[in-house]
Amino acid sequence: MSNILVTGAAGFIGSTLVDRLLQTESNHVIGLDSFTDYYDPALKRANLAAISLDRFELVEEDILEANLSELIQRVDVIYHLAGQPGVRKSWGTEFGTYVDQNIVATQLLLEASRIRHNPPRFIYASSSSVYGDAECYPTNELDRPEPLSPYGVSKLAAEHLVSLYARNFGLPAVSLRFFTVYGPRQRPDMAFRRFIVDAINHIPITVYGDGTQIREFTHVGDIVRGLEMAGNTPVDPGAVINLSGGSSISVNEVLAVLEILLDQPIPVNMVGKVAGDVFRTGGSTEVAQRILGWSPEIPLELGLESEIEWVRLWNHNWTNP
Repeated sequence: MSNILVTGAAGFIGSTLVDRLLQTESNHVIGLDSFTDYYDPALKRANLAAISLDRFELVEEDILEANLSELIQRVDVIYHLAGQPGVRKSWGTEFGTYVDQNIVATQLLLEASRIRHNPPRFIYASSSSVYGDAECYPTNELDRPEPLSPYGVSKLAAEHLVSLYARNFGLPAVSLRFFTVYGPRQRPDMAFRRFIVDAINHIPITVYGDGTQIREFTHVGDIVRGLEMAGNTPVDPGAVINLSGGSSISVNEVLAVLEILLDQPIPVNMVGKVAGDVFRTGGSTEVAQRILGWSPEIPLELGLESEIEWVRLWNHNWTNP
């Protein structure tokens, strides 16, 4: 049996990973989540509502306060997905939260892991935000990271900690850089979730910038498959690996696809660009293919269909409990 710790287990990606891990009957999963109010905690609890408790244990604690040594003694693999998300809120007085939840929390987990006699495998969820406006596209892991937001700085700092603990203590740790994840259970503040909800309710969609910005969108199904592979595959300590979805497309082009899938026109309000938003992202997946045997499998149109279906079901269940 594999004993696995997932931090941020009630979130968008975390709960989807828990579902996938529990499909293997020999896995026992401990989920650690503090249910912060970045968005409605009830939505996070709904993510876990259908999970059987036979092989899943939920620990409701903040990483900064939890007995990490006791938790980590019980596990073979750690998937560290917890953290404070969002580029827009990372400016100004809220930056301290990003330091605590993204940097300090990661250091505490790493420290508790490295003092164990047989350290667990440590998989850290990083972000394409570390690249900023990259030097070239598709961006590879050796290109210089130059984040444009305090959020990106906090993710890069935590990533450096992972590499330092791997180099100095041999901790079997790897950082995976996620590129714009979407799909069922997506956070309510994220673009696709907002677009679909507003379009279904015939509300004009708000787009930051002029819609020409390009993103490499990655379906959550591909992300959790990559996470699981990283937890099961021998990887050099300190490795950094892109998980990028292969669908490099502008926001305006996404809206055109949504109009076809929803069979309706979508009115749009363009508002000012947000500080820290990059113009383009797009990652090379050569390292992921070579080391993990991973490449994206879910095309954007099929992925959007899955999110639309989930949003419709979620809206029905949420308004008709």
